[in-house]
Amino acid sequence: MKVGDLTTPAEGIRSVEDVSLKDPGLYINRELSLLDFQYRVFEEAQDEDNPLLERLRFLAIVGSNMDEFYMVRVGGLKKQIDHGIVERSPDGLAPHELFVRVRNKAQGLLQAVHIYLTDTLIPELADHGICIMNYADLSERQKNHARNQFESSIFPVLTPLAFDSAHPFPHISNLSLNLAVLIKDEHEYERFARLKVPGSIPRLLPIVPEHASRASACSHTFVWVEQVIAANLKMLFPGMKVVESHPFRITRNADMTLQEMEADDLLETMEQGVRQRRYGSVLRLTFLKEMPPRMREILIKNLEADERDCYEMNGPLGTRSLMSLPGVTERFDLMFPPFVPFTPPRLNKDKRDGDAFMMIRSQNHLVHHPYDSFSPVIEFLEAAAEDPAVLAIKMTLYRVGSHSPVVNALMRARENGKQVAVLVELKARFDEESNIGWARILEQEGVHVIYGLIGLKTHSKIALVVRKEADRIQRYLHLATGNYNNVTATQYEDLGFFTADPELGADATDLFNFLTGYSEKRSYRKLLVAPINLRARFEKLIQREIKHQQDGHRGRMILKTNSLVDTGIIRLLYEASLAGVQIDLLVRGICCLKPQVPGISDNIRVISVVGRFLEHSRIYYFRNGGHEEIYLGSADLMPRNLNRRVEVLFPVTDKRYVRYLRDDVLEAYLEDTIKARYLQSTGEYVRPPRNESHPAVQKRMLALREEWHEEEKGHFWELF
Repeated sequence: MKVGDLTTPAEGIRSVEDVSLKDPGLYINRELSLLDFQYRVFEEAQDEDNPLLERLRFLAIVGSNMDEFYMVRVGGLKKQIDHGIVERSPDGLAPHELFVRVRNKAQGLLQAVHIYLTDTLIPELADHGICIMNYADLSERQKNHARNQFESSIFPVLTPLAFDSAHPFPHISNLSLNLAVLIKDEHEYERFARLKVPGSIPRLLPIVPEHASRASACSHTFVWVEQVIAANLKMLFPGMKVVESHPFRITRNADMTLQEMEADDLLETMEQGVRQRRYGSVLRLTFLKEMPPRMREILIKNLEADERDCYEMNGPLGTRSLMSLPGVTERFDLMFPPFVPFTPPRLNKDKRDGDAFMMIRSQNHLVHHPYDSFSPVIEFLEAAAEDPAVLAIKMTLYRVGSHSPVVNALMRARENGKQVAVLVELKARFDEESNIGWARILEQEGVHVIYGLIGLKTHSKIALVVRKEADRIQRYLHLATGNYNNVTATQYEDLGFFTADPELGADATDLFNFLTGYSEKRSYRKLLVAPINLRARFEKLIQREIKHQQDGHRGRMILKTNSLVDTGIIRLLYEASLAGVQIDLLVRGICCLKPQVPGISDNIRVISVVGRFLEHSRIYYFRNGGHEEIYLGSADLMPRNLNRRVEVLFPVTDKRYVRYLRDDVLEAYLEDTIKARYLQSTGEYVRPPRNESHPAVQKRMLALREEWHEEEKGHFWELF
């Protein structure tokens, strides 16, 4: 289906007055929808079109995602139940009802993941020379090798902790892998001890490749480190008899609630919150089926866990630890082929004529990561740090990573006497500690650091450079859908935009005044800013398409977002469908809207694409009666993004970029029959009939960049 196509409204279509758009049957539960997304990621692990080690990586991603799902989403549900909240979600489920469904669905997924790992992936890896073995199956030579590694590298860092009348039950840290050990002393008294497997030790210990049935086949051989430790426990308990040991793992509630209004110092409050997270209640206890009941009882009682949240597994605990295996093996033949990100020549500092600011001043520039390089973003900030004419740099940082060239450029700018103001969002979940560290370092360098706004999380991605040129001030902007993180920029699909547009620059100045000072400004020239005007403006854009359709001008929307949860937006989309507006929703993760409901959402399709790169960009296309408008930005269609976050959507008006986003990007998603799944009115995702003439969108974009490299076509907009 082409972007500009319009389907005929379903016969017998009803007006909005004829239906109740609050009917719970029109909504999908957000937690169950999020679990459906994890199932789609799991499907990628099972897809034999993906290279074998990439399938293993997808499986590890599911494990990591499920850890976060329990820590945050299940943790939040538990809090609601504990506080007696009975309010039903838009789909009609009360918290206690939802909790049962979530528990059952999550347990089913986790069991399926472990079975697939042990029964399918590990044997397939062995067939390709990568052998992940159990300690019991090692040859004597391999056991000796493993024992030597244990004595030299593992034993010195282990700390067994006793549990008896003189020793309280030890604290079990979140997501840690542990051994529950039962020993007997010389009087045959049983003792219990806990042994943590340090995270600094590789989960899969490499050993000499040798196996009775595959002596020549295993080019890489690994054994589970917890099994090596368990086989050598006598060294840790000299003079004692080791009766048995069993691995276990816990997941704690990490859903922090901050009383910001009572906090004099947000930085100190966040540091306390991160520390408290380590002591959250236990939400999940996993162990192998071989663990005897008496040992389970010790753990359940002392961890104060619910027996219904105990998971008996058949395979290794904690699949997220498998994430590093592809890099360790260096088996590039079993991984996605590498690619070289494209750099538009006018943004390539080795080829461009003139400085970076002249290039941006002459025309706007759109970059599409990871297909396009992230280097121009870093070079833009580095140029600003060194340019004597630059007076100030203002920027928002949400997730920047541990080794950040972006932060280094900001510190260099401060050393060179620039005014540098940075909003570091301390409330970026699971990046709090990293961001706290960067905030302190930046402050020490004299940078003006703002920790965010009370009650709001700053999620916008914006960098403003103020430069003195002749007798005037010129503002340069980088706006983006993704974070200023050079690592994730190679893994996430995102869009960035360089501009010297005066109105956007003025809006950016107003936005930073709102973020850093006191401002009650309620209007912006071009930017859509949450929580100020984004919701109202976005709703008007949808209502405008309804009016165009009613006036016979072919209403049309394509909304690409990570999640669609907000009931107000969903109801408006239902209204648009009832009016006959053709709507395509490209929703990677959570979608609470039900498409293809007869008489209500006949004109709405929902497509989810899961592939090599994490789909992360937000692209909002409105046909607008032929005068097309496209907005990009950081905001998903969720209550938190529209009401409780500082978000920015910005317009792209350059005709070449509108054509690129419409025809080359959005069109590719609508034609994808390889990695796309279509949401049904039942809530189920199904794959469309496979059409090899339309490759997966990410593969298509990579091929396009390869074409540009090979043909050396100059700057990419010449293709339009």
